Formats: sequence, structure tokens, C-alpha cells
Amino acid sequence: MVNAITVRTVNKPDVLRKITNIIAKKDINIVYAHSITDSDDYASTYMELENVDNLDKLIEDIRLMSEVDSVVKLPSMNKIWGKRIIIIGGGAQVSQVALGAITEADRHNIRGERISIDTLPLVGEKQLTEAVLGVGSLPRVGVLVLAGSLMGGTIVNSIDEIREKYGVKVISLNMVGSVRDHADLVVTDPVQAGVMAVMAIANTAKFNIDRVNEVL
Repeated sequence: MVNAITVRTVNKPDVLRKITNIIAKKDINIVYAHSITDSDDYASTYMELENVDNLDKLIEDIRLMSEVDSVVKLPSMNKIWGKRIIIIGGGAQVSQVALGAITEADRHNIRGERISIDTLPLVGEKQLTEAVLGVGSLPRVGVLVLAGSLMGGTIVNSIDEIREKYGVKVISLNMVGSVRDHADLVVTDPVQAGVMAVMAIANTAKFNIDRVNEVL
């Protein structure tokens, strides 16, 4: 089970180390964390924790720190936002893929799923290469959809890396360039590509992207 908390503290060095020391002494594993600066004086750190025997006692111990302003229990990001689909490419194609993905995600989310859609209209080989590679550092990503009319070059290296290292499935539109040869699935219609991206990660759908071998 994953528990989540947000700790608001005085914004100064060494505070985060003290908090993680308290967590480590209890043999609790931090599976995800991110920090934001609320103001010049305060910062907040969201953490997802596993192997927590007594969450209330952990919160009490953290609150005893003089630098801590508050500690709040929260649902995990997986419960709130669920699995993620990232759509990257040209604006016109991205919007059409998003149309299909959002429509299909709504159908599954009504039935209890949590699937969220992120989009990034972007052009240029260097920019696309960096964006695709960056998908590997994002949490909860199930599928990346590459939506454009021409993609290739160094982008394919990033595709291979996120597939092999992070297990992200890649769907490509049927476009010019070498990207098609490195994707798990190539789909001609952008709306249908969005629909298939959702079906590939939805527990309420029966669709295995690995079993589809033909260009649609």
C-alpha cells in the first residue's frame, strides 16, 4: 500500500534531509517525491511512501521538527490522476489524438478508471528528442503517442530508450520518417490512435498492443 503526505516547511537548507532521516529510521521506502517553493519563506514536499506501519506516528514525529509548519495526508497521485498518456508532436495532430484519448478515457473513468492525458505541441528534431527522452523521468506514464507528419533521426534513440528502460508503450501516427519502425503500434487515424492509447492501459478494456502487428 502506498501512503502520501505533503510536508510544508521553512524554506532553508537541510530540512529535507532531516525529514528523510526520520522516514529512513522507520524502514519506510520513499517511492516518489517532489518539492515546490510556496514562497520565499516556505516550501512543500509531496511524498509517496510504502511499508508504513503507523502513518499517524510518522506524521507526529515529523511535526515535532521546528522547521515543519504542517503535515497533511493525501491520496496518492495514482489514485487522483491515475495512469498517464503523453501526446507529443504537431499541434493539429496532437489535438486530434487528444480528442480520441479524452473521449475514450472519459468512458473508462466513469467506470472507475483513472487515466489522465498530457499534451505537448512541439516541432524540431532536437526538441522532440529531448521531450521523448524526458518521458522516462515522468511518473505513471503508460503510453507515449507521437503525433506528427515527419519524425526521425535522433528521436528514434529516445524511443528505444524509454521502451527498453521504462516499459513505456509507443504509438506513432503513420507519418514520414523512421519513427514508425521503432514504435509498438502505427495508426493512421489520429483520433483512433488516442482511443487505442487509452485501451492499451485501461483495466476495463480488453486490448493488447503487443498483439497488433499491422498498420491501421
